[in-house]
Amino acid sequence: MDRFTGLAVFTAAVEHGSLAAAARTLGITPAMAGKHLAAIEASLGVRLMHRTTRRLHLTDVGQDYYQRSRHILESLEDADRAARELQDQPRGTLRVTAPTTFGALHMGGAVAEYIQRYPDVDVEMTLDDRFVDLVAGGFDVAIRIGDLPDSSLVARPLARTEMIACAAPSYLAEHGRPTSPADLSHHDRLAFSEAISADDWGFTDATGQMHNVAGRSRFSANNMEMLLAAALRGAGIAYGPSFVFHRHLASQDLEQILTNYTTRSLGIHAVYPSARLVGAKVRRFIELLEEWFGRPDEWFS
Repeated sequence: MDRFTGLAVFTAAVEHGSLAAAARTLGITPAMAGKHLAAIEASLGVRLMHRTTRRLHLTDVGQDYYQRSRHILESLEDADRAARELQDQPRGTLRVTAPTTFGALHMGGAVAEYIQRYPDVDVEMTLDDRFVDLVAGGFDVAIRIGDLPDSSLVARPLARTEMIACAAPSYLAEHGRPTSPADLSHHDRLAFSEAISADDWGFTDATGQMHNVAGRSRFSANNMEMLLAAALRGAGIAYGPSFVFHRHLASQDLEQILTNYTTRSLGIHAVYPSARLVGAKVRRFIELLEEWFGRPDEWFS
């Protein structure tokens, strides 16, 4: 027999004066209520109450057991209430992981808006370009860019970004502007070493033919912001997601090259462990991210 149901039957019988009334309150048959009470008494080896056709009389042990049972059930009710409130009202600590450069450039504003909206939530953000196991790492949400492997995780699309190649006007003035992907083999390339294909830059021409540029890089680093800084100083041609270079292209500190070729488009996703019983802090964060990244003029600026 379920122990908590047995306690509920016992306390309801005491409070309503009979097993029949307890059964009606709990939505079970009187016979089942009697079985639950008998199971508790059998497990304890003591009689908790004397039953007549009209009344119940608690034994001394039963009186003490009732007080303790009532306390246990009230604590359980409090726990259930707290769990429901946590499900409905964002509170607690939200742990998020995101790629280093994307997080540093574009997550700060979204997180600031989130904590302003929900003052009972603290956010711990971890920036890491390596693949992070959400469950093992104890994270609630991950931001992932690119193709996602099949998994039990839930992915919500937020935005898209294009891969682009660009350089400072000073570099292009000194070394010339490439007119085809093949020309890049004669230029100083600035490569992201943590990319899935670190030395493979892809461009597709108007006929649909793919052109890959591989080989030596003049400078490689595992941080796109470092490559961005090098590109701004005229050190070479960088290749990476448009969200890294966008504002510097707008200000003309960098110039995009090979614009007559198309490049890979990458999805930006929020990933979390389960679609069922998602807590309010995670649900509201995902909703805010969809809202935030649905306004490209704001997060790209």
